[in-house]
Amino acid sequence: MSEITTIRPHNPASAFDIPRPPGLTWYVQSQQPVGYEVSLTRGLLNPVNPVLARAVGADGRIGVRALIVVDQAVEELYGPGLHSYFDAWKVDAVWKVMPGDEETKNLEQVVEVTRAMTEMGILRRTERVVVVGGGVLMDVVGMAASLYRRGAPYVRVPTTLVGQVDAGVGVKTGVNHGTHKNRLGTYFAPESTLIDPEFLRTVDDRHIANGLAEIIKMALIKDAALFRILEENVELITSQTLADCGSAAGEIVSRAIAGMLDELEPNLWEGVLERSVDYGHTFSPSLELLADPPLLHGEAVAVDMAVCLALAVGRGHLAEAEAHRALNLIAGCGLPLTHPVFTPRLLEVGLADAVKHRDGQQRLPLTDGIGSCVFVNDVTPSELARALAFVQAHADGPAR
Repeated sequence: MSEITTIRPHNPASAFDIPRPPGLTWYVQSQQPVGYEVSLTRGLLNPVNPVLARAVGADGRIGVRALIVVDQAVEELYGPGLHSYFDAWKVDAVWKVMPGDEETKNLEQVVEVTRAMTEMGILRRTERVVVVGGGVLMDVVGMAASLYRRGAPYVRVPTTLVGQVDAGVGVKTGVNHGTHKNRLGTYFAPESTLIDPEFLRTVDDRHIANGLAEIIKMALIKDAALFRILEENVELITSQTLADCGSAAGEIVSRAIAGMLDELEPNLWEGVLERSVDYGHTFSPSLELLADPPLLHGEAVAVDMAVCLALAVGRGHLAEAEAHRALNLIAGCGLPLTHPVFTPRLLEVGLADAVKHRDGQQRLPLTDGIGSCVFVNDVTPSELARALAFVQAHADGPAR
């Protein structure tokens, strides 16, 4: 039997006294690797396609459990297909159907998801949550997964265009709180995001345009070739052509996703606050929450981008002709350029809130020629008013 030795200090009375200033400091440093897959696949709900089954750990022989959280609208359209798929792969699915509209993007819905996880008795590491729906529901479920026992694995299946090219490919989760959009949230990567363009076949025109706003964003700040493809095909972009994923539509979606991931990967946790992907997201949160009737996320982003194009013209970063091309593309996709709520005062309020979010500076991304980006920190109220007037003049004038 080994002997336990106690080491005693020479002066027991002062052994555990708090040391005099500057005291003792322990510095802890750790790194957590993050890896997740974003996959484009066709026929995700076809039982012969193993991609979704593998994502939840199923092999078709040994039963596994999963919590499937589905958007109400998606359940109506794809519920039978989802049930048949998981049954075929011997997945014991616990179903949770939830609303996926912006009005329900709140903490109560996050708690509702965690309640379903508790009632299921989900295992902490080996059983997954699968969210099937649009960007709102993915944000809610992702936040719930990040909070439940400080992290539970989840899989995203985005069914809208904005979900497939934007909300579903990053690591941010969040809900609205008070009068602020996405004020509460976390960074929490899914294990995988599985994108099937076939879901877009049942997406209406307005929600297709909603997603196109985020694609136009990537074109304006990063990918001039994508901008040209959009211009050449704008009249051909529909839910059907996107679902068919022909050469042009496939390149549009894949370039948008690749560009977004290229921007996000080196800065997943936003240690650097100058983010080109914030383009169109400076003034739009205020507009999105105040517009009545409500605007979709991409519609508010479109109005924001229009103002930013005008600001870029005013600062000499963008030729007027290029700005008109970009504004025509936005409008040609069925997106608004202006909104009655979008006044110079609202722009000032939105910019002031963005300054807080960006740690005291504007860090406002503007196009520096189509396909490139520059950041500015000294935009003035008078510039904002002139930018609004520029966009309004374009909207009121003849098509260019």
